Amino acid sequence: MHEFRVWAPRAEKVAVRIGDSNHAMTAVDDRGWWSATVEEAVPGTDYAFLLDEDPTPYPDPRAMWSPNGVHAASRLYDRGKFVWSDERWQAPPLASGILYEMHVGTFTPEGTFDGAIGRLAHLAELGVTHVEIMPVAEFPGDFGWGYDGVALFAVREVYGGPDGLKRLVDACHAHGLAVLLDVVYNHFGPVGNYTGKFGPYLTNNHRTPWGDAVNLEFELSDEVRRFFCDNALMWMEEYHIDGLRLDAVHEFVDRSAIHFLEQLAIEVEELSTRLGRRLVLIAESDLNDPRVVRTREANGYGMNAQWNDDFHHALFTVLDPGGEGKGYYSDFGSMERLAKALTQVFVYNGIYSRYRRRVHGRRVEGLSMHHFVGFIQNHDQVGNRATGDRLEHFIGLERAKVALGLVLTAPFIPLLFQGEEFAASTPFQYFAHHEDEQMARSVSEGRKREFAAFGWLPEEVPDPESKDTFERSKLRWDEVVEGSHGEMLEWCRRLIAFRRDSRSLCDGEPGQTDVRFDEAKRWLTMDRGQIRVVCNLGDTEVDLGVPEGYRLVLSSQNDVRMQDQKVLLPPSRFAVLSSE
Repeated sequence: MHEFRVWAPRAEKVAVRIGDSNHAMTAVDDRGWWSATVEEAVPGTDYAFLLDEDPTPYPDPRAMWSPNGVHAASRLYDRGKFVWSDERWQAPPLASGILYEMHVGTFTPEGTFDGAIGRLAHLAELGVTHVEIMPVAEFPGDFGWGYDGVALFAVREVYGGPDGLKRLVDACHAHGLAVLLDVVYNHFGPVGNYTGKFGPYLTNNHRTPWGDAVNLEFELSDEVRRFFCDNALMWMEEYHIDGLRLDAVHEFVDRSAIHFLEQLAIEVEELSTRLGRRLVLIAESDLNDPRVVRTREANGYGMNAQWNDDFHHALFTVLDPGGEGKGYYSDFGSMERLAKALTQVFVYNGIYSRYRRRVHGRRVEGLSMHHFVGFIQNHDQVGNRATGDRLEHFIGLERAKVALGLVLTAPFIPLLFQGEEFAASTPFQYFAHHEDEQMARSVSEGRKREFAAFGWLPEEVPDPESKDTFERSKLRWDEVVEGSHGEMLEWCRRLIAFRRDSRSLCDGEPGQTDVRFDEAKRWLTMDRGQIRVVCNLGDTEVDLGVPEGYRLVLSSQNDVRMQDQKVLLPPSRFAVLSSE
């Protein structure tokens, strides 16, 4: 026996179809909910909904299992079957986190949750604390990044389905690794989204890069908000996920008295209290607005942290000054911009942006730097390059080591992208398999047009729809300890261990970071308490003064040396000095 419920506020009649039988549903309130109890329905039963006179059976928007694909019937999932072994698990504080972004389909040759379990010991030994999994909600096609999900409550079947995700989370917790899940609440994918058949999940009153915006403030929006909040709570309660990364929250248009993000923060805090587990929310935001991470008591939205793109852009453009001068990178490119990002978080904090042609952002004041996530590589910054080449592929190993050094000594919560820790030889390219031929052709041609403007020939841009593009992006674990890969892995391990043990590097208080630089010679020093970080991105060796009592504790190459209270730094070198 199972009670089926579905929200269909504009339907005159609704039925649930099981096999060849239709079971009429009854309206249970004036908000659009329908219900029916079916005796023969048990876990494993396939079902779909019929709306009014439409003969097409539609999958359940809240189905937790879609093994038949997003266009076909849903299947009842047995929520009590899985046996957990993490009863006493408690995630480490986010402030002490080393985040690691993972795409399940390319993290291992198997491309599954179970395949990923086999590499968790590597992450734990490295010093990672939080595994951030790219979206796993079901979408059509054989492969993709996951940001075009359409069955948001259903776990992708090719990765291992609901039980597969539970096995991965349980195994992560057994290795001492917290799990963060990337979720997409700002749009649905272009194919296989049937929510519009049931209710006004989207509104044409606002537009986003993906079309109509999610309906967060208009008629019947209460249940739309409930849909997304319930989804977030499901991941944390049902799957024991320790936190969510919310994709592109700047695309939410919500003028309600209680913003959707604030509502979500309130409900997650209540769940955290009830479960007795530490739960976090991390936002991706292009607004440069500190209200996103301010507490609700201080009139903020209550997110625990947000990604800091300004830090990435500032660091990237000084690492490769001649390589990227277009688009949003045109606002960066100087050591001064990097210094500002390290000390003030947002470079554009109320100043004019040439790229946007307007004043952008707001100053960060009185907030711990641990509210911001810093990185030099992630799925966007690698995968949205024409050929998906990683940082080391075009700036070289030595500069990539400098970049990693700055990420892991900066005052922000550091995030690594899969393979970054060993300078993976494989790219991470944009791939998206669309079953609809017209859609597939449109995506492939659009990708080529996009990069033609940057001087790329069409034949040089990998076809997103090709399985080869997907397979090419899988990590090669046989190279981890070889040559330069092993060298980068050891450098990453040493940096993480030092960060964890350093009192100064664990301090996230604002105003505790002092940066000096020389724009012409392209060197930079960063003081954080009793730690001095030095790096040279210029073409000649520099000698930088060292305060008395400081010693050299880490260097990216053995040719970095101290002499007469100076550190001698060849080009493309990074070092850490300490008096702790």
